[in-house]
Amino acid sequence: MAEIDSVKQKIAQLRDQLNYHSRRYYVLDSPEISDSEYDALMQELKKLEESHPDLVTADSPTQRVGAEPISAFGIVNHPRPLLSLANAFSDEDLDAWHKRISNLLPGHDFDFVCELKIDGLAVALTYENHIFTVGATRGNGLQGENITQNLKTIRSIPLSVPEKAPLSFEVRGEAYLPKDGLKKLNDERAAEGLPLFANPRNAAAGSVRQLDSKITARRPLDTFIYQLGWAEGGNLPANHWEIMQYLKSLGFKINPHVTHCRNIDEVKEYFHGWTDKREQLPYDIDGVVIKVNSIAFQEELGAVGHDPRWAIAYKFPAVQGTTRLVDIGINVGRTGSLNPFAILEPVNIGGVTISRATLHNEDDIHRKDIRIGDWVLLQRAGEVIPEIVEPIVSRRTGDEKVFYMPKTCPECGAEVIRIEGEAVHRCTNTACPAQALESIIHFASKGAMDIDGVGEKLCQSLFEQGLIKDSGDLYYLKREQLLNLERMGDKSVSRVLNSIEASKQRPLAQLIFALGIPNIGGETASVLVQHFSSINSLSKAGCEQLMNIPSIGPKVSEGILAFFRQPQNTAIIDKLRKAGVKMESAEGLRKDLPLSGQEFVITGRMESAGRPELEAKIRALGGKAGSDVTRKTDFLVVGADPGSKLARAQSLGTRLLNEKELLAVLNDAEARLK
Repeated sequence: MAEIDSVKQKIAQLRDQLNYHSRRYYVLDSPEISDSEYDALMQELKKLEESHPDLVTADSPTQRVGAEPISAFGIVNHPRPLLSLANAFSDEDLDAWHKRISNLLPGHDFDFVCELKIDGLAVALTYENHIFTVGATRGNGLQGENITQNLKTIRSIPLSVPEKAPLSFEVRGEAYLPKDGLKKLNDERAAEGLPLFANPRNAAAGSVRQLDSKITARRPLDTFIYQLGWAEGGNLPANHWEIMQYLKSLGFKINPHVTHCRNIDEVKEYFHGWTDKREQLPYDIDGVVIKVNSIAFQEELGAVGHDPRWAIAYKFPAVQGTTRLVDIGINVGRTGSLNPFAILEPVNIGGVTISRATLHNEDDIHRKDIRIGDWVLLQRAGEVIPEIVEPIVSRRTGDEKVFYMPKTCPECGAEVIRIEGEAVHRCTNTACPAQALESIIHFASKGAMDIDGVGEKLCQSLFEQGLIKDSGDLYYLKREQLLNLERMGDKSVSRVLNSIEASKQRPLAQLIFALGIPNIGGETASVLVQHFSSINSLSKAGCEQLMNIPSIGPKVSEGILAFFRQPQNTAIIDKLRKAGVKMESAEGLRKDLPLSGQEFVITGRMESAGRPELEAKIRALGGKAGSDVTRKTDFLVVGADPGSKLARAQSLGTRLLNEKELLAVLNDAEARLK
């Protein structure tokens, strides 16, 4: 008796949690937990109810699809329910689903259609006499909200269809906001001091459920249609794959990656392929939907509860999660910038344990109202450093603390200042140990002096043992000093010394970048080399001379002038000069470099060299190495595992190069230079 009471109590607790989070997700558009955490709660409740079927009630979250519609909109009755989907989280789950439907279709072979599961808002579009008449949300599956006027503002939804279409029918699809649209929308909301959308689904929901359709019209919403809901009249194809092609012929937007799979092995291949490359897409997906292709088999399989037996959603590993912000730490960068970062209670997101996250700067922390002690929504995209999307305000206890940047440097105790017009706080001590070590690491890195074998760990070891105090000291290291270091054998030492010697001949642009002058990146360094043929001439330049250079503004000019005013910096340059580091460039003042006027963007993993090294070569030959694909980009260089830049380039018609083709371009440019 005690055991069954305990089960009842747990079921009641789970139902309350799910109802609460369902309302925040579907009605208030303000989730407090990630999709994966919600799924875990639902799975736990399902298992308990399956073990105790006598405890299942009609109002259990397992018996519902979504939440009740809000009263601000008119109500639409769905002629056929908009069912939700059961979830699979592993190949084993998928195999179990396949076995179940195979047992229900004995002696039959059947194929599948696989579709990307768009992270948006499900909508149903009704057409009567070939005219779009009603657009609705899923709601609770039986009734949804009438958002017809808002959906009419989405240009991918046809307002009418050809005469060959059925007289009356309904299609179902997903309204979504592309990644760049979400970023733009959140930037606008941030500027207005409004709360940001946590993810694309919230953005889409918040956009289509506006009482003023003019607001919806200003947002770059899009749709993909994924199903024919019902139809009256007309001869329709007998399987889902052909129906999708038919809907495409009527003018509906169908996802280009919908795929016909002959068996369950091809389904798995499709899923795992997109697990690795989903970041390439210009919109977010959270899994793959698998459907039995035959409509006759779909009808025979039917549904169990609110889940169709003939379809399942295979979900990707989680990319969002919730955890507690324990503290905010400070990292001091090589330019003296104080960079806050989140110290988190460890949480597993997508198979990776996260205990740190980026926080950008104090203004961003205050804009998001993130406080020490908050529960926060955390997001990880691919291999990008995780970031805090927003605090979960409803879970605050009152003990949380507002964060302010320290008045003194946590590394050296010097005064911290914030220059007007800048978002960052800086340590005023140029001899700050944290700055010195970070400057050395930067100096030796790829794209800078590219000293092979001199990485972060070796720099730290050399610095901590007092063998180097600045980047100039690297050129005075002795073999016996390196041999005394841990894990440094004769071959390793020879490699390091040879790399240091070879770096003396790096192009002037790489040296300028390596020096760590504030606001000077690789691109700006290349611009400077076209106007100054040596470090000496650059150091003597005045503000007016610098400002006359295109793309050099007041901030960059002041950074250059301030850098050369510091005696510590000129002392390092003197060390480099005496060590034999090349301080001049034969390319100074040349404006006819082979790649002048051409912009290259690199995405994916390169085999022949690292991205910074290739970008440095592009700049040295007069080209521009961009970070984002725009209409001004001439070439996208595509390596292994490319990111979302590839899809952007394809949509813009940007010319694509593989790594071999890029090397051929660089070799040809170098030959012409000689």
